[in-house]
Amino acid sequence: MTRLGLPQWAGTLAVKAAVFITVMCCALAAMLGVLVHVSVTNQTVGQARGLALSRLSDATKAYEAGDTLLPGTGVDPAGLPRALRALAVRGDRGTMVSDLNGHPTMWAAGPADRDRALAVQVDYAQQSRTIAGLDRAILWSSGLAIGVTLLVGAFSVTRVTRRLHATAQVARRISAGDLDARVDDPRTKDPTHPQDEVASVAAALDSMAASLQGKLLSEQRFTADVAHELRTPLTGLHAAAELLPPGRPTELVRDRVAALRTLTEDLLEISRLDTGRERLELDAEELGALAARVVRASGTDTSVVVLADARVETDRRRLERVLGNLVANAHKHGRAPVSLTVDGPVVTVRDHGDGYPDYLLEHGPQRFRTEGGAKGHGLGLTIAAGQAEVLGARLEFANAVNGGAVATLTLR
Repeated sequence: MTRLGLPQWAGTLAVKAAVFITVMCCALAAMLGVLVHVSVTNQTVGQARGLALSRLSDATKAYEAGDTLLPGTGVDPAGLPRALRALAVRGDRGTMVSDLNGHPTMWAAGPADRDRALAVQVDYAQQSRTIAGLDRAILWSSGLAIGVTLLVGAFSVTRVTRRLHATAQVARRISAGDLDARVDDPRTKDPTHPQDEVASVAAALDSMAASLQGKLLSEQRFTADVAHELRTPLTGLHAAAELLPPGRPTELVRDRVAALRTLTEDLLEISRLDTGRERLELDAEELGALAARVVRASGTDTSVVVLADARVETDRRRLERVLGNLVANAHKHGRAPVSLTVDGPVVTVRDHGDGYPDYLLEHGPQRFRTEGGAKGHGLGLTIAAGQAEVLGARLEFANAVNGGAVATLTLR
């Protein structure tokens, strides 16, 4: 069974509002209709009853005087309702509406002699048609009022839901990293114009995005400035370390200087990626051969499995950087055996360690964040994710069912 699809801007708020407006309109129309119906019916029936009782009084006087009764008047006439006759025999007067030969009739009856009833009948057809016409008018006018109110209410609500949907889309874009996204609600640009709640939310979201963007840009500039400032003294420190006499202390100094230089270069690379100004140098590459070169350059015991080779248009340097970081991370934070598998445009790096931490699976790599006693700065995977984004590739992180971390790079 095919379900009717709603427009993108239509959500539960629009549906609930439409249902609420419909229910309230129906309830209001029903209440007003009942009030009008009861009021007019009472008035119409009252007038007919008064006429019937007046004729009954005249008929009673004529009957008591022995005069001839007028047409429509008689003693125990045919068609007189039994309940009304019983009331009259008991000595009371009353009225009742019933059908006489298919015609609505108002009866008025009172006591006569020898347990008989004197009754008068008045044609009630006109009054019945009046009440029926009134009921039809109430139904048509109520339906028309409900339809118009529902259309106007739906138009008003959908205007609000469209604006809310647009605000939600901007929020999702900001969450995805597009800090230039803004709602730019025109109602927020005129301070003299009163703002509604949706405009207030849009203004707050734009303000938050601007503040977040400013802080992030400040952070990026700080990282880039620090990395640049460190390069000059590190170059001198490296040159000085090369002049030290051979020995264990010299090896330790050179090792720490090399680690510091690597960290600085990584920070510079991240700052360049943050600017979003990286340009690709595309060339045709065989994935299998490129993967083998990356593993040889890493100097690690990593097996390369080519299930299906593929030739792709990509930036060789950036792709080697991504795969090299994934392989290095697998050996540094995972356990052997480590494998790199090429299956068409999909490259998978798998180790058999404890797997990726939960925060990484949920939010992706985060610089300078490691857990579980792991060593490192979290920059390798951050750079891999950034370079993959520049390549237009999709990099996903997961944990294997039988243990180990799995990084999957899908090239386009």
